[in-house]
Amino acid sequence: MKDSNRILNVALTYNLKKNELSNNYDDEAEFDDIETVIGIKNSLEKYGCNVILLEATGEIIKKIQDEKIDIVFNFAEGLKGRGREAQIPALFNMLGIPFTGSDETTLGVGLDKALSKRVVSSVGVKTPKFQLFFNGKEKLKKTLDFPLIVKPNAQGSSKGIIDKSVAKSEEELFELVNRIIDNYKEPVLVEEYIEGREFTVGLLGNEDEVEVLPIMEISFDKSNDTGFYSYNVKKDSETKTNFTCPANLTKKEEKTIRNFALKIYKVLECKDVARIDLRVSNKDNHPYFIEINPLPGLIDGFSDLTLIWKSMGNNYADLIKRILNEALKRNNMDTI
Repeated sequence: MKDSNRILNVALTYNLKKNELSNNYDDEAEFDDIETVIGIKNSLEKYGCNVILLEATGEIIKKIQDEKIDIVFNFAEGLKGRGREAQIPALFNMLGIPFTGSDETTLGVGLDKALSKRVVSSVGVKTPKFQLFFNGKEKLKKTLDFPLIVKPNAQGSSKGIIDKSVAKSEEELFELVNRIIDNYKEPVLVEEYIEGREFTVGLLGNEDEVEVLPIMEISFDKSNDTGFYSYNVKKDSETKTNFTCPANLTKKEEKTIRNFALKIYKVLECKDVARIDLRVSNKDNHPYFIEINPLPGLIDGFSDLTLIWKSMGNNYADLIKRILNEALKRNNMDTI
């Protein structure tokens, strides 16, 4: 920092796995282990920050009152509801305390897959044709063609996506739709399954200074017979997937995907960091928007963003520093 005598007080907000599962085996899939929390804390302390741990539970409002906070490093998933990722940013925005990452509006839109697809399609971004099911009694639109992939509309970390989540008939489709309605009590996104190559793109920065990181291709072990990120595949990604970063692309293909991701990042008004998933169709060779994660996972050596960052020859602590510095610059504060 410019003032060497000034110690930056950084509140670290997170949701911790408790191993308190209810009806679903993936209830806490979006939450983090204490090792990840400590990893981020140690990274911030490495660069001279004073770190205040704030678990994002109902007690956080009381705890904030006892702390002097300069900025929040937010990677809390929130507890309940479609807008859960927006809960912590909304709280700190109300209190006038700056934080890393996107605000509550972007996080709310990003978690709602159908809503984010509607927004990006308004500026010409291709997305698979889709339909929302609310009670499982709707008729399938005639404009949708099988195969169709079926997922909860507002879940992350591949929650609700099983190895057989691609339906090839109406019977399979409604079995999958009703399974999600029964287990997750939320609308179901049904979209055309894009046969093709899968990529994920990490982005860092703001406004005219957004860096598109090297594009990573995700390919799936044919022995698992899925070809997509089900919950089981993601949980065991080290053996069931292959990551290639930078992806093997022509200059034209790389430019197309970079511009595609940047357009999405900007139209959704992302801040500091995000990761965008897309597929390039075998049929027309166009990229199709699958989903955005403006609150990407930060598990060292496991989360896609950390793998992309390390492929560049960088270390984990520097990724944490970079995210914090982007937020500090955006808020006209001294960087670390």
